[in-house]
Amino acid sequence: MPMPRKKLNSRGYSPRKVNTREVRQRFLIICEGEKTEPNYFRSFRVPRNVIEVDVQGLGENPSKLVNSAKELKEQEEYDQVWCVFDRDSWTPEDFNNAIQSANHQGFHIAYSNEAFELWYVLHFEFLNTGIPRCDYLRKLNFLLDRQYTKNSETIYDEILDKQSVAIRNATNLLKQYDPHIPGKDNPSTTVHLLVQELNKFIQ
Repeated sequence: MPMPRKKLNSRGYSPRKVNTREVRQRFLIICEGEKTEPNYFRSFRVPRNVIEVDVQGLGENPSKLVNSAKELKEQEEYDQVWCVFDRDSWTPEDFNNAIQSANHQGFHIAYSNEAFELWYVLHFEFLNTGIPRCDYLRKLNFLLDRQYTKNSETIYDEILDKQSVAIRNATNLLKQYDPHIPGKDNPSTTVHLLVQELNKFIQ
């Protein structure tokens, strides 16, 4: 009897999955925003018996956020530490220093320049022109065909079917910058790297 074929994605191959029966990992995800980003990442349906995800929204600037992540890492054991923050109105120095500090600590970074909502927009279209933060909200109102709610607890499910498009757009967007300078690369995001890491544990 032939073996059942693996389900293929749009590119014609099976996405890599972690053998969840053998893995037990603890993630610490520290977010600059207090609600928008935490609500999104808490929506990932990862098996709790395999991966423990601690998501915290601290409302701090990037540099303080990395310091807080360091303090929490010293108190608890985590396999992966992710710092999630925006370029926002912070100075380029603070933004770039936070990235360098996180790298020095061995942390991962899921940043957005200029706003986290860029990640949402990339689910619908490729955007390679910098726009003001307020324009992201107006654009999402149009793309979602409704009023975008910034601290939405349902946005993950609403746009999940377009996530592969967002990952592809975010990847291609980063390739446009050479040399790559996060504080100046507007728009750009690495949120897809954290999304892909979490997806490994979704059964």
